[in-house]
Amino acid sequence: MIKPHGGKLINRIADDESRNKLKEKAQNLKKIALNERETSDLEMIATGALSPLEGFMTSKDYKSVLEERHLSTGPVWTIPVVLSEKEGDDVEIGSEIALCQNGNILAVMEVEDKFTFDKEKEAQAVLRTTDKAHPGVQYLDSISNTYIGGKITLIEKPHYDDFNEFRLDPADTRKLFEEKGWKTITAFQTRNPIHRAHEYLQKCALEIVDALLIHPLMGATKGDDIPGDVRWQCYTTLLENYYPKDRVAISIFPAAMRYAGPSEAIFHAIARKNYGCTHFIVGRDHAGVGNYYGTYDAQLIFNEFDPKEIEITPLFFEHAFYCKVCGNMASTKTCPHSKEHHVFLSGTKVREMLRAGQKPPAEFTRPEVAEVLIRSMKNS
Repeated sequence: MIKPHGGKLINRIADDESRNKLKEKAQNLKKIALNERETSDLEMIATGALSPLEGFMTSKDYKSVLEERHLSTGPVWTIPVVLSEKEGDDVEIGSEIALCQNGNILAVMEVEDKFTFDKEKEAQAVLRTTDKAHPGVQYLDSISNTYIGGKITLIEKPHYDDFNEFRLDPADTRKLFEEKGWKTITAFQTRNPIHRAHEYLQKCALEIVDALLIHPLMGATKGDDIPGDVRWQCYTTLLENYYPKDRVAISIFPAAMRYAGPSEAIFHAIARKNYGCTHFIVGRDHAGVGNYYGTYDAQLIFNEFDPKEIEITPLFFEHAFYCKVCGNMASTKTCPHSKEHHVFLSGTKVREMLRAGQKPPAEFTRPEVAEVLIRSMKNS
C-alpha cells in the first residue's frame, strides 16, 4: 500500500489510558475557541489525514510553505495549516492550551510558537490573488494577524449530527482497501452533486484502477454551495443505480474549502495519499472559484514538482460533455465535433431549471439526481 506523506501515518489521538487524565488537565488550561476551518484541520491533523503534520504550523513551517512550497523538514506542502489567535486569547509560548468547539474541549496543544503574519503575502502566495472578493481573502480578513503553532493531542473528535458512519479516518480507509484487496484506488474530490461529466471521469478512471473512492468535502464551504445533506442524497442515489458496488466506496472528507485552486489541488492529492489512495482525479478548475484560475492551472501545478515527491498519481481530464453526434460522453481529446453538438449547461442555467421544477437533459445529469435537486430547491 502507498506510504503516507512523509513516510508515517501520524496519530495524535490520546489513547484510552491517557484520555481521562488529559481531559481533567485541560479543564484548568486556557480555553481557545476554534472556528469551523480550524476544527476541521484539528481533526485531520489528529487522524493523520495531514501527515506528516503533528500540530498547527510554527513560523518555520509556515514560512517554508509560503516561500518554498515544502515543509521545513522537506515534504511538499502548499497550504498553511494554521491556528489564529482570537481577541483576548493572550496565549504564551511554552504554555499548554485547550482547543474547543462550541465550548467542548477537543484537544490540548503545546504552544511552541506565536507569530504575526502578512495577510497579503499569504494570499498572494497561496491564493494567487489579494482580491477582496475571493472567499479565501475574505477568510484571512476575518481573522487576526497572529498565528499560534505547536503539536496537538486530540481528546475528543468534533461533534457531527450527520454522516457519522461515513466519517472514515485514514487508518479506516487503508484497512477497508486492504480488506477489499484493492491495490490501486483513485480518489474523487467534490463539493458539488455529481453530474454526467463527473461520472464520465470517474468511470474512465475505474477502467485503469481497482477501485474508486468518492470523497466529498463536507467541511466549511461558501454559503451558496449546495448543502451537504442534499449532495449526499445525490451521491447515494447515483451509486445505487449506476456504479458497481464492489468497486466503489464513499466516505466523508472533513476538510474546509480554501478555494485556492492549484495550491489546493496539491493539498487535496497529498491528503488522499494519506487515506491510502494511489491515484487522484484532477478535472478542470479543481478547487477554483470565479475566474481566479486558468481552466487547467490545477493540473499544470503538478509539473512544478518531482512526481516522486508527491507520489500519488494525478489523473488529468479535459472538460467532458455529451456529444449528440458521437452519441456518448466525450472530451475534446476524443470528440471531433464542434460545440453546437455538445450538451452543455451553465451552473446558472441549471439552477434556473431546477427552481422551475424542470429536469435538465439526461445527457447532463441523471434524472434521479435532478429529482433530488428539484425537491431541495422547492424546500429551500
